[in-house]
Amino acid sequence: MTSSAERVAVPAPARTGDDGAVRSRPLLLAAVAVCAACGLVYELVLLTLSASLVGGGITQTSLIVAGFVAALGAGALLVKPFLPHAATTFVAVEILLGVAGGLSAVTLYVSFSFYGTSTAVLLAATAVLGVLVGAEVPLLMTLLQTGRDGIDAEGSGKVLADLNAADYAGALLGGLVWPFVLLPLAGQVRGAAITGLVNLVAAAVVCGLLLRRQMTPRARRTATGALLAAALLLGTLLVQARDIETTARQRLYADPVVAAERSTYQEIVLTERSGDLRLYLDGDLQFSSRDEHRYTESLVHPVLARDPGRVLVLGGGDGLAAREVLRHPSVREVVQVELDPEILRLARTRLAGLNAGAFDDPRVRVVVDDAFRWLRSPAATGFDAVVVDMPDPDTPVLGRLYSAEFYGLVSAALAPGGLVTVQAGSPYSTPDAYWRTVSTLEAAGLAATPYHVHVPSFGDWGFALAQQAQQPPDLALSPDAPPTRFLDAAVLSAAGVFPADRPRQRLEPSTLDRPLVVEDMRSGYVG
Repeated sequence: MTSSAERVAVPAPARTGDDGAVRSRPLLLAAVAVCAACGLVYELVLLTLSASLVGGGITQTSLIVAGFVAALGAGALLVKPFLPHAATTFVAVEILLGVAGGLSAVTLYVSFSFYGTSTAVLLAATAVLGVLVGAEVPLLMTLLQTGRDGIDAEGSGKVLADLNAADYAGALLGGLVWPFVLLPLAGQVRGAAITGLVNLVAAAVVCGLLLRRQMTPRARRTATGALLAAALLLGTLLVQARDIETTARQRLYADPVVAAERSTYQEIVLTERSGDLRLYLDGDLQFSSRDEHRYTESLVHPVLARDPGRVLVLGGGDGLAAREVLRHPSVREVVQVELDPEILRLARTRLAGLNAGAFDDPRVRVVVDDAFRWLRSPAATGFDAVVVDMPDPDTPVLGRLYSAEFYGLVSAALAPGGLVTVQAGSPYSTPDAYWRTVSTLEAAGLAATPYHVHVPSFGDWGFALAQQAQQPPDLALSPDAPPTRFLDAAVLSAAGVFPADRPRQRLEPSTLDRPLVVEDMRSGYVG
């Protein structure tokens, strides 16, 4: 007969389970890597949404990154009471994380569409996801040490080293998958949902293969049901994502949306009503077909006053600026530099009628590149005129294209006697940003002449004409300028006059180190 002491001393079933856990440690580490990849993707989803919905400035980015890190620590503390039940708790955390992360993008997008803001939801999502991701490491550390009786300090260090290696490798994977695979191929909403499903699959593998002996039958049944319900929810989101996005997106625009897509760089939306075609990039209006000629003629024709042969267009991927440049009889060559190939594709298809097929003209050479980078290439030289048609600098990425360093490169691309023109925003609604741009051009060694016109879709809109000289250039049109619908010599002369309530300002230039123009844009509009 075996004594009770002997029966206690030999807990065979527990040892079998523990030994299984030890043998399954490589698979558990693989699960760690997958979970870490998903966790980093969720943080990148929040950062991407911050950029597209609320501007993604350094303040928002810092709040998300710092808030996420703080929430990691909070999650590690909050999970301590549940460590005795590490297996069950880990599966529960992964299910919650998969659902919360998978639904994060659609929740933020819909809240922004319906209520015009998503900052509060963004911060709440940062806290929730950070807490859940932070709970993973203590749970995984506990699971990795299961079955290792009498582990010493060195053994604990080795376990921690394995955990960290798997965690960081997974983070690298997530950091590469989001920008290069998920975001361009699936978009934000579907990309987050797919990541959530991957998280659930990892939880199912851990639950079904690795931790089944550490969970009671009831816990396994509950986990299986929860996993299936969560997967069904995210699967439904994947199927309905396009309809949800279409409904939410339409609420952002007064006119019917006729085309929409998310490129690698921005959300592109076309609306149309009663023949008025409008292009929006990340929610900002770029043109209305009813009055774009006012903007485009005012931007382009002053820089062509000296009858240039070679013209460089930076930005302006819709082809409207190139259309006006090509109408001038002296132009022999146009180099068009645009970052986003999807905008160029749109210009060649849906916008071809509006831009007169500019990019199919044999005089045009299209370069798909970042303007800042391309200006540093050997090809960026000898241009008689440069047109800078960039979106408003309301993010740091765009702010660099309004910096003294950028305008210095533009100046270097000019041939002797060449002119450059820049769209500079509204001197009425955002006067600080407008005059900052003018001051930045001058800080780059260009003498600038500010001018403005009325564009009904935008209001009072400003530009700057500049040259490499001591004196700023005159506002004039070439005697050989083609007929225009809006701009003539009288209108252009009047454009150089500014009213007393919007006088010229001399401001510190915006630079790469201090992108002041971005803060000008974010400080709000002046009434």
